[in-house]
Amino acid sequence: MLLDKLSLINYKNIKELELDFSPKINCIIGNNGVGKTNLLDSIYYLSFCKSYFSSTDTTNINHDEKFMVLEGIYKKNDKTELLNCGVKRGQKKVFKRNKKEYKKLIDHIGLFPLVMISPSDDRLITDGSEERRKYMDGVISQYDRMYLENLIKYNRVLQQRNKLLKNFAANGYFDADSLEVYDLQLMEYGNKIFDKRKEFLDKLIPVFQYYYTFISGDKELVSLEYKSQLFEFGFDSLLQNARMKDQFAQYTTVGIHKDDLLLKLGNYNIKKMGSQGQKKTFLIALKMAQFEFLKELSAIKPILLLDDIFDKLDASRVEAIVKLVSEERFGQIFISDTNRDHLDSILKNISMEYKLFYIDNNINALQLDK
Repeated sequence: MLLDKLSLINYKNIKELELDFSPKINCIIGNNGVGKTNLLDSIYYLSFCKSYFSSTDTTNINHDEKFMVLEGIYKKNDKTELLNCGVKRGQKKVFKRNKKEYKKLIDHIGLFPLVMISPSDDRLITDGSEERRKYMDGVISQYDRMYLENLIKYNRVLQQRNKLLKNFAANGYFDADSLEVYDLQLMEYGNKIFDKRKEFLDKLIPVFQYYYTFISGDKELVSLEYKSQLFEFGFDSLLQNARMKDQFAQYTTVGIHKDDLLLKLGNYNIKKMGSQGQKKTFLIALKMAQFEFLKELSAIKPILLLDDIFDKLDASRVEAIVKLVSEERFGQIFISDTNRDHLDSILKNISMEYKLFYIDNNINALQLDK
């Protein structure tokens, strides 16, 4: 699968842009703030119906304009696919595939697999467990539609249960039968989500460790561990034992919405002990493993977006990544950087087709000579 052409109107700071891409490597050069990341983000948007950085569509519209339009022409399984998205302020988003509008946007998720690596990924390490759950959920939802539906249902029931607990406190009463209705639903959806997360990580972890070892030159030992209350107790027992605590807290204190991933360097949390280069290597290895996982399940090479990934990495790790992206295991790749020397070091070591673009301060894209 590959993105052949991309057209943007009023997407963030990009007023208007139209590009034709190489089926293999596309390098995008420009100063900070000119729109390189926004360009990659628009490609992400066409796969996920949303920005990688913002869940509010109006923030993606150029602040001087009332609408935005994204359009991509793809080649997939020897067929041409047209994706089109239009957003007007105050109106519903319209997302179309081959000129047919989706009734539910979740029907689009997973059809055009993509993996993005960005400096903002450090929130997986620095932020709370919600970010790491989002990572798991985002990957699994790309290939398992039922998982996404169960996740949506679980979160809806969780909100309803929390609202009921608040009502109990506000009105000074407690009804165990009413709570039991929501408990049964949480157990139904939650157990399915737990099983899928466990299955996903069992397959992902060894691939992640391979990539970290390769990029780091086998210099450090890392691990990735799934943490869930359901490893120790059944969901029914968890809810029963936490009932008094839930009443006091006025929200549901146990369940798969408390799951986490433990990211370790040696025996320590990488957040506390890792250098900037080690943390970045950890995240890149995690995303590369995600790529392999999606490729195996979908039999399609996902598009790979690499946004400013060489910063904070030493020369040996940059060289290892260059070797990786030049391998046939990857399909179409987009790489952004402020430094052409970084990109030249990649391009001189590969024999595959590529295009090189320069984005200037006026958001014009100029294709450069090789």
